[in-house]
Amino acid sequence: MPSTSLNSLRNETEGALAEFVKGKTEKLNKIDDFLEPIAKSLSEYILAGGKRFRPIFAYLGFLGAGGVANPKIARAFAALELVHVCALIHDDLMDGSDTRRNRESIHRQFQKHHDELKYLGSAANYGASVAILLGDLSLAWSDELIFLSGISQAQHYLALPIFHEMREELMAGQYLDVLESVRGDSDKIRSSKIARLKSGKYSIERPLQFGAALAGANSTLLADFSNFGLALGEAFQLRDDLLGIFGEPSVTGKPSGDDIREGKRTLLIALTLEMCSEKERKLLERSLGEKSLDNSQIADIQELISRCGAGGECERLISALFNEAMANLDRSDCREEIKGLLKEMAEATTQREK
Repeated sequence: MPSTSLNSLRNETEGALAEFVKGKTEKLNKIDDFLEPIAKSLSEYILAGGKRFRPIFAYLGFLGAGGVANPKIARAFAALELVHVCALIHDDLMDGSDTRRNRESIHRQFQKHHDELKYLGSAANYGASVAILLGDLSLAWSDELIFLSGISQAQHYLALPIFHEMREELMAGQYLDVLESVRGDSDKIRSSKIARLKSGKYSIERPLQFGAALAGANSTLLADFSNFGLALGEAFQLRDDLLGIFGEPSVTGKPSGDDIREGKRTLLIALTLEMCSEKERKLLERSLGEKSLDNSQIADIQELISRCGAGGECERLISALFNEAMANLDRSDCREEIKGLLKEMAEATTQREK
């Protein structure tokens, strides 16, 4: 197999996305001049700044199962990024997030657009409506990109069930996350399940299996990738939990402590509520979902999480899950030359700063 690298796989994904999005943007602009702002916004959102973890994991699953790199496959894997874009746009709307990737979130962009042009009605409703539509459009484009990729009918038959299951699990996890934020209590088991569905499975396990299925992988390798991906996916989400509270805004593209203001009941929060004092627990409960928290109040919550040991426990869990994933990978039937790249990706997803 020719030598490959994570950068080469990322570049192939970028090229496939850019080509597809350029064509779709041109079509939107031809429909009506008023579509130009949404075409431009969605195009920039898709192409600016993504880490492309999901397409890369899919590509590695494909290569690890004996597949040979080609442009058709790269286009099919790029479709996973469009699913991710849908999730991000809708997630920001549901959470009321102001920023994403160091720029205004989609609903905030169009809320501002409404104000600037002095449109009638509610600017907030307009921004929310546009975000829903653009998220839906990105999801629809993911189907179209797979269909237009040029992969064979046999490959469609093998891989599409995994693709559809991945999207169902993502939506299920998103709903459970929304529900968790309004229930008013926290539970480690529920938080872990939500993390697996909302992030771990759709970020790592299912992309790996999607790629492997396109290469005709047997059930043993699909199970191997599941064992590797589930452990790594949970570690990935735990790192996300920590970044959502302690992340550097200039790096993450989101304000520090945003998960507190948004009322996210992550596993980190569940651990904190379990490990802190009664007084501290009441403070944290009052703070969750409080949009008006200033930087000083966020700093107090950050200090609380660190002091009670929940942050350190999360780091310990990340390390243990990473080691579990590596042990599962070592035992797997994945091609040996791809295992090293999967280890690089595992390190990137669990040791990242954004």
